[in-house]
Amino acid sequence: MNLQNALLSLDGLSVGDAFGERFFVQNPIPLIQKRILPEGIWKWTDDTHMALSLVEILTKFGKIDQDALIRQFSRRFIHDGRLGYGRGAALLLERVFSGENWAEINTTILKGGSYGNGAAMRVPPLGAFFADDLERVVSEASLSAEVTHAHPEGIAGAVAIAVAAALAAQPDYPTGIDFIKSVHRYVPDGLTKDGILRSVEIPAETEIESVVELLGNGTAISAQDTVPFCVWCAAHHLDNYEEALWKTISGLGDRDTTCAMVGGIVALSAKTIPQDWLTHREPFPGDFMV
Repeated sequence: MNLQNALLSLDGLSVGDAFGERFFVQNPIPLIQKRILPEGIWKWTDDTHMALSLVEILTKFGKIDQDALIRQFSRRFIHDGRLGYGRGAALLLERVFSGENWAEINTTILKGGSYGNGAAMRVPPLGAFFADDLERVVSEASLSAEVTHAHPEGIAGAVAIAVAAALAAQPDYPTGIDFIKSVHRYVPDGLTKDGILRSVEIPAETEIESVVELLGNGTAISAQDTVPFCVWCAAHHLDNYEEALWKTISGLGDRDTTCAMVGGIVALSAKTIPQDWLTHREPFPGDFMV
């Protein structure tokens, strides 16, 4: 277990989240093409908000305690729910905070459970934390997803991104197609896994519009429409955080979430996040890790 890696991934995730959020503006393409960094404080969203809770639970228990995790999610949500939570997640967390059992309602609020990208967006620090044991990464990522995203695709998305983060944390991490194939090996069968396999056939130099057409970009807010694109972006830019994020943002779509996933992965392999990017990011709340 490696808390230092988890915190590095959290920094990468939160900077990516806040960076991506700043490009929800009218006509962002010229800004992206010219690589104009947003000014001012970059405020993060629910992606980071939930990742903070995940890291706190890992630090306290050394594993995913599902009841403690959902309570921490709900506590933070009630304290500050301004951050872009989806309607289903908001309703679930409100009801859990009121005392209902998450296991009895998380497949009824959305019938069959959520297959959204929310479990994947927060999970990179978990992959970093358990990076020396990929089988455990799979099991702990599944547990972390289940409390809010019980649908198999929601769980598969979390597993894929957690494994990607764990691989990126290795001293001799694979790159490119080998990285994608290594992630694919651990992902449960389904649409998310199919999309990751499809990404193997997309060369690194492919125009981003074609990549989005083939893999999605999170516009549908589903794991299967988000995770394959993020794995592809990370796989081909593992040595450079800045390049990875500019490539990811150029795909538009659910850009705070795609950049959060890629940022949380690539921070581990690149080892550095540009200092000016970190300076722009909104600080973490004062009660984090207290």
